[in-house]
Amino acid sequence: MTFGRQVHLKSPEELKIMRAAGRINAEILATMRSMLQPGVSTADLNAAAEEVLRKHGCYSPFKNYGKPPYPASICTSVNEELVHGIPSKKRILREGDIVSVDSGTVFEGFVADSAMTAGVGEISPEAKRLLEVTEGALHAAIDKMRVGNRTGDVSAAIQQYAEGHGLHVTREYTSHGVGRQMHESPMVPNFGQPGTGMPLRVGMTIAIEPMVLVGTDETRVLRDQWTVISADKSLTAHFEHSVAVTEGEPLILTVP
Repeated sequence: MTFGRQVHLKSPEELKIMRAAGRINAEILATMRSMLQPGVSTADLNAAAEEVLRKHGCYSPFKNYGKPPYPASICTSVNEELVHGIPSKKRILREGDIVSVDSGTVFEGFVADSAMTAGVGEISPEAKRLLEVTEGALHAAIDKMRVGNRTGDVSAAIQQYAEGHGLHVTREYTSHGVGRQMHESPMVPNFGQPGTGMPLRVGMTIAIEPMVLVGTDETRVLRDQWTVISADKSLTAHFEHSVAVTEGEPLILTVP
């Protein structure tokens, strides 16, 4: 995964387009959440996401991305799968599973990128706590997306929130700039030191994505060359929003 060196500051007009893309992405994730029940396959989720994209005349930046080309329009990662799980007709959801869905939308040349993790039926107390902490880490990081802060403040907020609750953050996968490309500068790790890194400027847009693990920060990639799992096969979770720095409050681009 490579990142361009230049940070692209977005104009108010460009942010309006990204906000429109974000609403479509939010619709996809809401559809995914409504479908999470025993007996549904992760391929069913992908098909439904593609139907929403077609309805809006959009497409996913995920499909055919990378080497080997990613084969689907969303990522569906179940239980110990942290990110980049490939949808499959063979992967049938069961009661108690937790499923991370990562979705992207390209609308009028701009990308929206967001993710959520949710349970299938009744989930364990451990899984509920993991979801609450990971989403809490996301919002702690979003609160740091202000002029006067640096990317290290965003990273540190994720790390401090997750580790403060006894969980682990990935060291290998990061938040990232987003705009005309799915991956732009700056790269924003899930760990860091406050007061370090690139200054945040008005018009910067970053896809903030805490990736949190119960048992370890170590991961490995499966034979499909995409799916990332926790090294100890403990539960994982992933939440993400694309967020813009403004002159005031952070602007979350990927809410309804």
